[in-house]
Amino acid sequence: MAFEHRLTTLDSGVRIVTEAMPSVRSVSLGFWIGTGSRAESESEAGLSHLLEHLLFKGSSKYSSLEIDQIFDGMGAELNAGTGKETTSVYARVIDQHVPKALDVICDMVFRPSLDDVDSERAVILEEIAMYEDDPQAKVFDLLGTAVFGDHPLGRSIIGYAPVIADTPVEQIAKFHAARYAPANIVISAAGAVDHDQLVELTVERLEGVSGRGANGSAAALQAAPPAAQAGRRFERKDTEQFHVCLGGPGLSRHDDRRYALRVLDTIFGGTSSSRLFQEVRERYGLAYSVYSFTSAYHDSGEVGLYVGTRPDNIAEAMKVVAGELEKLAQQPATADELERAKENLKGRVLLALESTGARMSRLGSETLAQAPLLSLDEVVSHIDNVSLSDLEELATELWDPQRLSVAGIGPDEERFDEALANLNVAQAA
Repeated sequence: MAFEHRLTTLDSGVRIVTEAMPSVRSVSLGFWIGTGSRAESESEAGLSHLLEHLLFKGSSKYSSLEIDQIFDGMGAELNAGTGKETTSVYARVIDQHVPKALDVICDMVFRPSLDDVDSERAVILEEIAMYEDDPQAKVFDLLGTAVFGDHPLGRSIIGYAPVIADTPVEQIAKFHAARYAPANIVISAAGAVDHDQLVELTVERLEGVSGRGANGSAAALQAAPPAAQAGRRFERKDTEQFHVCLGGPGLSRHDDRRYALRVLDTIFGGTSSSRLFQEVRERYGLAYSVYSFTSAYHDSGEVGLYVGTRPDNIAEAMKVVAGELEKLAQQPATADELERAKENLKGRVLLALESTGARMSRLGSETLAQAPLLSLDEVVSHIDNVSLSDLEELATELWDPQRLSVAGIGPDEERFDEALANLNVAQAA
């Protein structure tokens, strides 16, 4: 299962990266754009997400209905997503439909019509309302604000309702022109794909698209690195559970210690055999959902944990979490835990490589981030080389309670603050 990718940079600045998988008939095709919520000012918060939606409303050649009909007719699904630092548009098709899929997505990405904007504004305003009614999702953005403060990484990707409702179409068009510059776009494909043919097809479909320089690069659009801080956020809501997140700054996607962090996360709360799951859920029955997580950005990152628990259990749940944090600092892994976590991680990497979509995503996101595309042997070697001392250093650095932020949504702020006292974090009341 070798990584054998090919990369071509067109004169316009568009990068095309592919990986052939001869044993399949499908191709996962994706367009990766170096813009997301981090590239937005306060007055632009949500425009990346709005623009992603508007790509589907039609282009210079295809109406919204035609786009749907074309992909339905190919037995394919077209989708997209907006993140903190990237936007992606992607589809999986059989090999014979690659030229048509490429043609449609190219036109959507580079030549959106930006018609029927008001109906899509209404859709996203409904999405924002739905998000406000989902505390289990919203608490993660509250944690982001607690960790990163006013930095764009601390804002929700979905954006602000007034920005979505009131930004003129002309300003959206300017936003598109600046962010969707050729030098800021990577086209990735994995599966039954011929690299040279894809390059030739792309050149044909980008005829008339002018290349743009550094102003369109991801580096030019990045906000300054976030300053380290620790904060507290709480939102009162009449919910059946308290939704609680605890976390702090993590590692960037370029940090060599990211493999050790993934191992540590697997041990701490990333699997059903992890410490948090076994103690909070299996042993004490204090939560249905409890886990740890990591996020990596261009120059920063985030570590955190989530637990949802009823008001009667929140104090006890926080006490158990505090005990696991103390245990993590004293002994981040036993020999058995370390070996099991490494094998788990290697297994997940290998299983993911059976998916053309996962390979396409890896190619696109890593190339856009200017990160090296490592071979499978290199990835496995990095995981195997993680030592207990690596985990000890990370646990001490990243999970020190005094540097952690807390966020919660629930029915009683006083009860929340009382429960925080069990955590021994700096933000406890």
